[in-house]
Amino acid sequence: MLKVGITGGIGSGKTMICRIFETLGIPVFYADTVAKSIMVNDDTLISGVKGAFGEISYFEDGSLNNKHIASIVFNDNEQLNRLNALVHPAVFRAFDAWSANLPQNVPYTLKEAALLFESGSYKMCDKNILVVAPQEVRLKRVMERDHVTAAQVQARMNKQFSDQQKLGMADYIINNNESVSLITHVIDLHQQFLNLKF
Repeated sequence: MLKVGITGGIGSGKTMICRIFETLGIPVFYADTVAKSIMVNDDTLISGVKGAFGEISYFEDGSLNNKHIASIVFNDNEQLNRLNALVHPAVFRAFDAWSANLPQNVPYTLKEAALLFESGSYKMCDKNILVVAPQEVRLKRVMERDHVTAAQVQARMNKQFSDQQKLGMADYIINNNESVSLITHVIDLHQQFLNLKF
């Protein structure tokens, strides 16, 4: 089965594009959503997080102590990399399990991940899509969506590869600049993926 990765910077609109693929019957694995779930459900990951950041990383009811983790990793790239080294393999395991349970007649799947290139998981996909949008458009979208300041959005953007860094790793580019039809673009890619034999 063809595996297609899809990513884009914060506010690029990759989730909206995934929804269009879903209307075409294509299953989408939302890596970032799954990551939040497995942080409290994957025993191997939980053990690793406790070992790296202390038992205080989880409350007695099993929920994640987000404040504690954030206080350690937010401004310390070494600690963030340490956390990612635990989380990314767990997400890979979850993706493999999810893929194994899909119907045989599914022509291809999408793996949506904000850090697709940064984590190296793009190498596990047959093709990769990069969603791009002008920075001012992305800033506006995220400020309105999350009710945050431009500085807060920029801080998040700075933790991801730039579009320039990602362009060389992507097989397809979707320019979500609000002046082109996303539906037309997605349908065109959908037909291309249907024609690929894997």
